[in-house]
Amino acid sequence: MLCSGKKSYFAAAVCIMTVTSMLAVSYMKLQSLSHQPKVIQEGRRCRGKIAISTITALEGNKTFIISPYFDDRESKVTRLIGIVHHKDVKQLYCWFCCQANGKIYVSKAKIDVHSDRFGFPYGAADIVCLEPKTCNPTHVSIHQSPYGNIDQLPRFEIKNRKPETFSVDFTVCISAMFGNYNNVLQFIQSMEMYKILGVQKVVIYKNNCSHLMEKVLKFYIEEGTVEVIPWPINSHLRVSSAWHFMQDGTHIGYYGQITALNDCIYRNMERSKFVVLNDADEIILPLKHPDWKTMMNSLQEQNPGTSVFLFENHIFPETVSSHTFNISSWNTVPGVNILQHVYREPDRKNVMNPRKMIVDPRKVIQTSVHSVLRAYGKSVYVPMDVALIYHCRKGLQGNLPRESLIRDTTLWRYNSSLIINVNKVLSQTMLQTQN
Repeated sequence: MLCSGKKSYFAAAVCIMTVTSMLAVSYMKLQSLSHQPKVIQEGRRCRGKIAISTITALEGNKTFIISPYFDDRESKVTRLIGIVHHKDVKQLYCWFCCQANGKIYVSKAKIDVHSDRFGFPYGAADIVCLEPKTCNPTHVSIHQSPYGNIDQLPRFEIKNRKPETFSVDFTVCISAMFGNYNNVLQFIQSMEMYKILGVQKVVIYKNNCSHLMEKVLKFYIEEGTVEVIPWPINSHLRVSSAWHFMQDGTHIGYYGQITALNDCIYRNMERSKFVVLNDADEIILPLKHPDWKTMMNSLQEQNPGTSVFLFENHIFPETVSSHTFNISSWNTVPGVNILQHVYREPDRKNVMNPRKMIVDPRKVIQTSVHSVLRAYGKSVYVPMDVALIYHCRKGLQGNLPRESLIRDTTLWRYNSSLIINVNKVLSQTMLQTQN
């Protein structure tokens, strides 16, 4: 009897496990089917108004769309970079209008709010929809319902639909220029250093800056180096200039920096071999190589299968100066002269220095500021003897005496080219005064 009882218990357990597995599989199939595109209208033309703003608010839905991108790395989907309220946005639908057959498809979206929200109610989000198998839609609309009139919805062009050959090796993404930014001299020096190191394109998400800075941006746009993406996020949300939430009624941190960085990666996915994620006051300085291309060739050779390279940030306080390179004609230009700041703060005990990144954009799914959240391939910390981030800003360790700082003149290796190039920009933008 005991043996018989054991057998019956075993059989019941197997039965329960089998039924549970079948239910789980059925549930997964239903979930998958619920996200499959469905034809809801036929014989229609695509008429909705095309969205032209960088940030588009969906009506009454606490959702903001930046841009959709075609992504076929796992399956054929449209991935929209957006901002959503992490609690209140539960359901969204992609409306695809196929010009070829006049059919309108609706696909339920998967809403993936990025984990690095830092306590703010709004965060960066991927809004991902399966595309129709029978067409390659060029535009998509987003709605909170699978029912309605597509003509009333804004249409967004789906970027990256056609694969391109790389037009540049390095693109620098600078997110959220705000606060009436006026650090003109340091910005020009950073731009010219980027170019010396091998950068062909700098993408800037601009909220606002000074009139003088606008003049400099215009010069670099006309030169073909800079692409400015308007970033009027404070027209839609209460923004914080801090990265973490402080119960002060703000909606999103640091002017939506994380959303801008993710958009920049996808925007440059098909046209740039590498994307560099850093701020305008940061420069990745190679110590063993003359430029980034040589450095990255070496790093990739040593680290096969790596898609994310992280560089350690080091502060060079703007309050501690060297008298070398005190160029009088630069003194009338607002901003910091980085050539005069070659003393860096020592490492702090039990404090990890933050890092910034050079990434293969085709391997990144989601990024934060100091690391990627999801990617194909490995992430590698680049040793400090290979490269470091020169970050000239207000010090983080109070007013350390000069003798407590580390003299590091790596930047001076580039001084001749940098001075010539900066003088040329100042002359052409008429910012330089003649002695």
